[in-house]
Amino acid sequence: EEVLEATSREAKNYFGDGSIYIEQYIEEPRHIEFQVIGDNFGNVVHLFERECTIQRRYQKIIEESPSPTLSEKTRKEMGDAAVAIAREVGYNSAGTVEFLVDKNLRFYFLEMNTRIQVEHPVTEMVTGTDLIREQISVAAGNKLSLHQKELKQNGHAIECRIYAEDPENDFMPSPGNMTFYRQPEGENIRIDSGIEKAVIIHSFFDPMISKLVVWSETRKEAIDNSIGALKDYVIHGIRTNISYLTEVLQHKAFITNQISTKFCDEHSKELLQAIRKTHKQIPGGLPVLMMTLHALNSSQFSRTGNIWEQIGYWRHQIVLSFTDNEKTTAVSLVHRNGKMYAFMIGKKEYRITLMDADMHSIQVNFNGKSYTAYLSADNKGIHYLTVDGATFKYKRDDILDSSEVAASAGGSDNGNNLFAPMPGKVIKINVQEGEEVKRGTILLVVEAMKMENNIVAASDSIVEKVNVAEGEMVDTDKQLVLLGNMKK
Repeated sequence: EEVLEATSREAKNYFGDGSIYIEQYIEEPRHIEFQVIGDNFGNVVHLFERECTIQRRYQKIIEESPSPTLSEKTRKEMGDAAVAIAREVGYNSAGTVEFLVDKNLRFYFLEMNTRIQVEHPVTEMVTGTDLIREQISVAAGNKLSLHQKELKQNGHAIECRIYAEDPENDFMPSPGNMTFYRQPEGENIRIDSGIEKAVIIHSFFDPMISKLVVWSETRKEAIDNSIGALKDYVIHGIRTNISYLTEVLQHKAFITNQISTKFCDEHSKELLQAIRKTHKQIPGGLPVLMMTLHALNSSQFSRTGNIWEQIGYWRHQIVLSFTDNEKTTAVSLVHRNGKMYAFMIGKKEYRITLMDADMHSIQVNFNGKSYTAYLSADNKGIHYLTVDGATFKYKRDDILDSSEVAASAGGSDNGNNLFAPMPGKVIKINVQEGEEVKRGTILLVVEAMKMENNIVAASDSIVEKVNVAEGEMVDTDKQLVLLGNMKK
C-alpha cells in the first residue's frame, strides 16, 4: 500500500494525475508475433507466427518459424486475433501483431508494428511467399493475391542477426576495418546483407551486419544447419556475435525449448564460458602451424611488396614467432618432404600435410583429419585465422607493422604510439605538444557509437605530437598522439 501511495504521489508531481494502473506480471514470458497483411478491399490474412523469445536487452537476436511452443489450437486463436486486430483498424499493408505468451499458453496483446520487420525472411522461407512484392502490390491498389486457406507452413526456418559487437566485452560495438569477409553458402541458406566483401563498419549506424536465415525440413535440422552456417561465416578485423549465436543454438535449453525472454540474462555466464572454450576444441598448435605453413607457401599467390614472400623462405633454419595476449609461440621448420612438413614447437614435433592454399585460405591434414582455415591480416601486423568456427588472433613477430616502422626511425615505441580503439570522433583533447604527462593522464577522448573512450598515457611521458583536432573523424589506423620518454 505504501508503494502504491508513493507511486501515485510521484505521478501526481510529474504528470498532474495521480492515477495508476497495474499490469499482470507474466512469469517466463515468450515473445511470439504474427505476420499479417491487408489490402484496401477489407481483405486481411496472417502468415503464421515467428518465435522471437531469444532476446538480449529486449532486442531480438534469433527468430524462428514455426514456433515450437504453440499448440494448433493456440496458433489458430492467436492468428484469428491478429487478423481481427488488423481488420478492426482497416489495416492495408504488411504488419506484425506481437504477443506475450505465458507458460500456460495464455497470450496477451503487446503491440502492432506497422511495417515490414527485420525477421520477415523466416516467414517467407516457411510459407513460400514474397512479402515485399505483396506489400508493394497492395500499396499499388491491388487486391491481395493470398488466401488464408491456401497458406501453409512448410519446414522450419531460423534467422540469426549478425552484429558488429564484442560478446566478451559486454557487447560493446565493434566498428572498424574488416580484413576478410566470407558468407556461408548453400541451397537453403539465405543471407540478407548490405555487403559482399570486407568493408569498413562505421560507428554512425546500427551495428547489424546481416541476417543469416536457414531453412530445413525439421527444427532439429534447422538448428544443426544454422550452427554449421555460423561456423562457415568468417569475419576478420572486427568483433562479431557469431560465436555467441552459435553457443545459443547449441545450448540445451534452446534445443529443448526451455526458454523465456530472460534466456540470455539467465545463461550469460554459461554462454561466455562456452565461447572461450571453442578455442580449446581446436588441436593444440594447429592455428600457428597453419599460419606458418601458409606463410611458407605464400610466394605461390602473394603479390605483396614483401621480398621474402616473393622469393620464398629459403633460409637454412626457418623460425616464425607468433604472440597472442597470453604467450609467444615459436614455430621452426624441421624438414619437408613434398607436401608434408615437420615443425617443432618447444620440444614437441608436429607433422602436417598441405592439401591446398590460396590468398586467404589453407587446407591441411593434421593427425588424420582435414581442416580448412581462413586467414587475413591488418596493417598493424595482426594476423587472423578461423578454423571450425574458432577465430585466433596473433601478432607476427617477424613483421613490423606500420607504427613500428615509423617508430624504428626514431627509437623504440614502448607503447607511445596511440591509436583510436575504434573508428569515431575526437570530442576532446586535453594536452598540448611539449607537455609533460603522468601515467594514467587522459590525453583525449574519442566518441564511437554513443560511447566515450578515454585515451590515456601508459607511462610518464612527453607529448611529442598531436596528430588530430577536436571534431575530427578518425579510424583505427590513425595515430592520435605520439609520446616521448621523459628526460632523466
